[in-house]
Amino acid sequence: MHVKYLIIGAGPTGLGAGRRLRELGENDFLLLERNAYCGGLATSFTDNAGFTWDIGGHVVFSHYDYFDRLIESLLGDAYLEHQRIARVRIAQRWIPYPFQNNIRHLPRDMQWECVQALLPHIRTQVQPHNFRQWIEYVFGAGIARHFMLPYNFKVWATPPELMAYHWIGERVSVIDLEMVLKNLVLELDNVSWGPNNMFRFPLHGGTGEIFHRMGAQLDGHVRLNTAVVQVDPAARTVRTADGDVISYSYMLNTGPLDRLVLDCIDTPHTMLRDAAGRLSRNGVFVAGVGVEDTRDDDTCWMYFPEDDCPYYRLTNFHNYSPNNVALPGRQRALMAETSWSEHKPEDLSSLMDKTVQGLVNTAMLDEAHRDLIVSRWSIAVDYGYPVPTLERDGALRTLHPWLEEHGISSRGRFGGWKYEVANMDHSVMQGVEWAERMVQGTPETTYTIQEK
Repeated sequence: MHVKYLIIGAGPTGLGAGRRLRELGENDFLLLERNAYCGGLATSFTDNAGFTWDIGGHVVFSHYDYFDRLIESLLGDAYLEHQRIARVRIAQRWIPYPFQNNIRHLPRDMQWECVQALLPHIRTQVQPHNFRQWIEYVFGAGIARHFMLPYNFKVWATPPELMAYHWIGERVSVIDLEMVLKNLVLELDNVSWGPNNMFRFPLHGGTGEIFHRMGAQLDGHVRLNTAVVQVDPAARTVRTADGDVISYSYMLNTGPLDRLVLDCIDTPHTMLRDAAGRLSRNGVFVAGVGVEDTRDDDTCWMYFPEDDCPYYRLTNFHNYSPNNVALPGRQRALMAETSWSEHKPEDLSSLMDKTVQGLVNTAMLDEAHRDLIVSRWSIAVDYGYPVPTLERDGALRTLHPWLEEHGISSRGRFGGWKYEVANMDHSVMQGVEWAERMVQGTPETTYTIQEK
């Protein structure tokens, strides 16, 4: 079998590419997906108790008109729109997010420690060379110690001194002393920062409903339960786990870039294998806890820098859509995320129990209400976030040009390995823009390749 365009993976990037190819009049394409469903990390699941869960706290917001129109065409009016309400749990109290903009809610001694560390003669003036140094340079030692350093280690499961910082962009709200003092003295909250201040969510089916519908519209072009086990760039063929050989003219890989190079491509080029081995990631354990009770809490999600719980983020998933629980208005859906890596090992077999204890420790579940838990769902994802380490860009400068020379593009959260363009909209648009480059010759703008 031969196809002009072969796409590995039917997650957001692969589906975006397939959809755009068809819009551009190209029908000679095929998506190969190793799972039994479309969506990748944006898939949703319904458990035996009737609760719907995402693989983490996904929300729909956009930097692109194309993506906005896509969501509207897929969902119609079957979505809800929310204003973000997020908080940080620290010192046994809730601080509005972003933490660094709202330190007035901290105990007085912590407030002073954070402000004092921002004073010009105390805050470090040494230009940063890694993420840890950048945190201390921008936020001062106080905010770094109480929130930024412990929280980011819980998220990335990677020491911040091993990470770069140029990926930050709109991901982190920076700070200045004048704003901090103004908010303290005038007792002001600053909670509107960030591109996800307003977000959408499907009324039914979780985030996965979006990509279920995208996949359904590509019927005949998507082959599920089909893992790729070998890629021959010279012959431009792939072999699947069931023995099929498919030739192609152009390939888009949206699966993990390291696995493509280390497991699928039989190459004598040690520089490629060395580069792939320098890519770092974490894993994420998502625990869904369904509770037979309600409470007055309009929070969308919460951050947890302290060690009284294993998770770094918790989502009130019932607030995203009432249909995420089995009995709307009578139940809560609490979705927790915990990372792991070689730098931060976790016993996955005990993480659900630790998560429930963490819910008690952080006042999200009353000790007496443990028997009200009616659902315990979990998924352990080996590839959670691509970590922007100090070695990442050098590795990508080796890998991408070689692949492109051999007719292979690699895009998406782990295909491109750039966290800074790994939102849902970014991921879809990477596929869309790749398709436009293939058919129209227009340059990609969301994902750019750095030459050696």
